[in-house]
Amino acid sequence: MADLIVLGFDNEDTAEAVRTLTGKLMKEHLIELGDAVVVVRTQDGKVKIHQAFNPAAAGAASGALWGTFVGLLFLNPLLGAALGAGAGALSGSLIDVGINDDTIREIGQTLQPGTSALFLLLKQATFDKLSEALRPYNPKVIRTSLSYASEAELVRALAGQLDESKTRTPSAAAASQT
Repeated sequence: MADLIVLGFDNEDTAEAVRTLTGKLMKEHLIELGDAVVVVRTQDGKVKIHQAFNPAAAGAASGALWGTFVGLLFLNPLLGAALGAGAGALSGSLIDVGINDDTIREIGQTLQPGTSALFLLLKQATFDKLSEALRPYNPKVIRTSLSYASEAELVRALAGQLDESKTRTPSAAAASQT
């Protein structure tokens, strides 16, 4: 089961910086991301969504590759690539994986102008290390799918108020509740 965590930041650039940080945390095997999306509410109130993964673009690229191969069979690789890219983009746009777009837009509309948010769909995480890495960015937890106790523990950890002798991962805390 994946956990959705939405973190808010006081300016437009911090969410993107933290998304870059999550890439480093993935390389260190501290987290496994299902998706990461940055939402920015500009000073003029416009909401901009920056997806880490674009299914339509990925579908177009793979479709163009397969279309070229099929086109070679019929001695027209350019037509095959064009048809394959179109079919791939269409199929990619119909597949919505990761974080629900309506949820992203809804939360983006609630942000104050000049702020940003980072949506993290975590498949797996070492929450104490994640909290420690995020603390310098001063994130605010906007929404999460964690249990209430785990969410409170994450908020305390981000604020640096967690007693180190009681450090547990939120998933371990949730497991101990059952």
